[in-house]
This record gives sequence, structure tokens and C-alpha cells, in this order.
Amino acid sequence: MSTKTLAVLPAADLQDGKMKQVDFDGGKVLLSRLGPTIHATSAFCTHYGAPLAGGVLTADARVVCPWHGACFSVKTGDIEDAPAPSPIHSFKAFVKDGQIHVTADPAKTQKPNMARPPGLVEASSEKAGAGVVIVGGGSAAFHAVESLREHGYAGAITLLSREPHAPIDRTKLSKALVTDASKIEWRSAADLKIKYGANLRTGVDVTKVDTDAQTTPPAAAPETIAYTTLILAPGAIPRRLPIPGADAPNVLTFRGIADAKAVDAAAQKGKNVVIIGASFIAMELVGALSKRELGSLHVVGMEAVPFEAVLGPAVGAGLQKYHAGQGVAFHMSAKVECVEVGADGAATGVRLATETLPADVVILGVGVAPATHFLKDSGFALEKDGGIRVDGYLRVPGKKGVYAVGDIAAYPQVDGAVRRIEHWNVAGNHGRAVGRTIALEAVGKGAEGGSEFSKVPVFWSAQGQQLRYCGTGAGFDDVIVTGDPGALKFIAYYVKAGKVVAVCTMQNDPVVSQASELLRLGLMPTPEEIRGGRSLLEVDISSENAKGKVA
Repeated sequence: MSTKTLAVLPAADLQDGKMKQVDFDGGKVLLSRLGPTIHATSAFCTHYGAPLAGGVLTADARVVCPWHGACFSVKTGDIEDAPAPSPIHSFKAFVKDGQIHVTADPAKTQKPNMARPPGLVEASSEKAGAGVVIVGGGSAAFHAVESLREHGYAGAITLLSREPHAPIDRTKLSKALVTDASKIEWRSAADLKIKYGANLRTGVDVTKVDTDAQTTPPAAAPETIAYTTLILAPGAIPRRLPIPGADAPNVLTFRGIADAKAVDAAAQKGKNVVIIGASFIAMELVGALSKRELGSLHVVGMEAVPFEAVLGPAVGAGLQKYHAGQGVAFHMSAKVECVEVGADGAATGVRLATETLPADVVILGVGVAPATHFLKDSGFALEKDGGIRVDGYLRVPGKKGVYAVGDIAAYPQVDGAVRRIEHWNVAGNHGRAVGRTIALEAVGKGAEGGSEFSKVPVFWSAQGQQLRYCGTGAGFDDVIVTGDPGALKFIAYYVKAGKVVAVCTMQNDPVVSQASELLRLGLMPTPEEIRGGRSLLEVDISSENAKGKVA
């Protein structure tokens, strides 16, 4: 490794609380100034490669990606928030002769090398099942492994996944109909084993958890697997409608790689496709399939417009207008009576009260249920919806050494409510949080050495343009909309009990990244200020003057 020290920018050109991307020997470096201190890091997010200079800097040394809410420390490059799968590099920066100088290995300033291997601790035992056992193989599971090692956990880690592959970036399935798991794996099984000391067992269904004996017996396996700490991260299972014909072979649900393959194979040129549901998964599939030369593409939804309960009528109407312009036929405020089937048992149409839609394939996008069926006989108290209530540290009360994360976890929100949030990013941050807590406990600091989970939920969706959202806007009282949802360029502010509790945008980066930090810090402007024209980007959260408010 060879390093260079180069003058990259006049010091006067980087003001307090600002960031700037600069050239470095053919590569790029991000400079951040907080008061008198200048930090230098990699310039791009390790998630999808967004330029971090277009994001948000805070006075407590966080840089937030402008695209998907990933966050890093500008002091160390460490991950602060998912979905970043890897930390970034941190370089030495100093001022000499009025110029900012950076010392770095030029190879590490190149975009392909933006990720820094975390400071992992090698597993102290190769014994399968000893230490932490994770039931699940999704976002929460992967980020838990990353966080455990990053924070110094040295025990064995075993993942028991019912899927046949290593953890993948599941968001790409509905957005792009990716059908090859190897193209979207966060880490291969070999990397998990060699670099993280984690043993991945795929195609495993756990049938029961014995919290007294601290074991998890996989289905059809001759052995049980012992644990000292158990992380329940099984995710969710797609729901099916309780209507005639819903079990026909060409009525498909959507969750994993096998589902993506089935939809990809069935929804080919000239075919008639009916999507039941106007949820995010359903509407992302609409976006992917509308680009194909289908015979027809129909969407059936119960609400007046897509996303009405989550995003409000104005945003929902705007997104529906866009998709209708791509040839999609909408049937809203509708109820499905049945799926009609032919003599061979395959679906031929979807019957509504007023008409029957032709269908060569039917896709159900009607929500998911927590995959907690295996816990019913294991002494766990499940919520009415099948979720598991946890405390602020994501621990299952009354179950020693057991955590529940991701889609199954009903956890305390910043607004005081307890609810499940089925967001990819929430699951990732859950995994990171419990990984840190468990690592602290392993060195005797206890869970309280960390902090209770209080991340602001962030999610995104491909809807012609990238839709970005942060906050907990469920049950909003009002929506303030600026811009034009029909043109896919707007900002929507969701108001509840007199406060802005969530923000949604399209083509207005980095407003959602700024909004997530304002919600985290309790500095969100009032609805009256928003109506008066105040921009969220005007709120200072990065300069020396903001330190007292942000710390």
C-alpha cells in the first residue's frame, strides 16, 4: 500500500457545516468541515454508490446519503444507519499554507474501492450453533452479522435461513424482477464463513424454539441447535385472499427469488396480467411489468387511489396518473369476488362486481403476515397480527437471550406507539442495533451500555421516479403538498396532532435525508412554518451554531 499527500482545496473554500467532493489522484474524496475540524472520507455511499456530497451533514458528525438514508460517521467512516452494507474509508486531513491536504492511498479513493472492510473480530469457536443463532436470512440477519463482528463479538454465529441462498438485497426483486440471487447477494456464503466466521445454513425451516433449553430444532433435522443468544428474524409470508380460485397455479404471490422467477416466466409478451392490491410491492411490479409488451395490465385496489392510506389522496392520484399513462388500467374502490378458473384449473380471469378482467396470470399484492407460525407452540405470546412485542432494546420480555427484529417485531416508536413496520431499512437497522447490544453484553457492558432503538424509518420505491419517505405517518390528520405529484416532482408533509411526522418526496433530494435528521433531532418545522414556505433545507443542523441543538 502506498499513500500520497496532496493539496486538494483552498481552506477558505470549505465553510463550516459544509461538504465538498474533491479530486484526488484520479479518485474522489469527500471533505466535511465541522467547526474548525476538517474530515476526509470516501466520497460515495457503499449501498448504491450515491455521491455523499449531495447528502446531509450534521453537527454530530453524520453524513446521510441523499438516496436511501444510509449514514456514516465522517470522523471514522463507520456505519451509523442501514442500508449501508459496509463502512467507508477515513483519511487524514490537515491545513497547511492555506490549503486542505489529504493523505490517502489513491486506490482507496476510487469508486470501486469505496467500501472499507469493518474491524471484524474472528470467531473464537467453529462449533456450529454455539453463541448467537439467527433464525432468518434477510436484511436484519445480514446486518446483525455485520454489526456483531464490527462491535467486537468474538463468539460463533449461525444463520438458519429457509431460503436457498445467502442474504440478498430483496428490494431489487419487485423493482427490477431480478431472478438470479447471486447478482444481489450482500455477501456470499463463502464470505460469511471466511470473513465473518458465520455459518450459514440454507433451506432450513425452524419448527420450534425451546427457550428453557435454549435450542432451535430445524425441521427434519436429527439435531437441535444450541444458542446463548437467539435473534428471531424470519421475515414475513405473503397473504392470499380467502376467495374462490385464489389457489389456482397461476395465481402468484411475491416475496423471494422463486416468486420473481415465476412472475418473470408468466408475465411475458402478449399475456394478460391482473395485479390485486395497490401496495408498494404491487405497484413496483406494475412499474417493472408495464415496460413489457403485455396484452393488458390491470390493477385492482380497495382504496380510491393507490397508496391512499400511506401517502394520501393527492400523491396517490398523481402516481396513478403516471402509471395510467404507461398503459396500466386501474380498478379502484373495487372488491374481488373470485378468480375464475378454466377446465384445467388455471385462472382465466378476475371477477369484480361490475366486470371480469381477463387473466393469464394473477399476482397478489395484498400484504404479508409475520412468519411466526413456528413460535405458536413455543410459549411465545403473539400479537393479534402474529407479531411479537419487544422492548426498546428489541428483547422479547420473559425470554432470556431472545431478540425479535424486522417484520415480526412490534416495537416502541418515537411517538410512543407500539407497532410493526414492514420496511427493509427498519429490519436492517434492527439487525445493527441488536448486533451492537449483544456485542456489548458479551464484554460485560450489558444492553444498557448501548441505547434503545429510536431510528426514524426510511423507505423508497420505484414509481417512474424514485419515491423517498421517512417518518411514521400512519393515521395522519392532514397532508401538505408542494409541487405536482402528477409530474412526479413534489414534497408531501404528513401532519398528526399538530406536528409534521413524516415526509415524502420525488425529485427533491436531499429533502427526505434532511427530514429524517430533523425528526431524529426534534427540529422539524411546524405545519404553519411549512405552509408559510419554509424549506427543510434551510434548517441549520451542521454548523458550529447548530451544535447545541444537535448534540
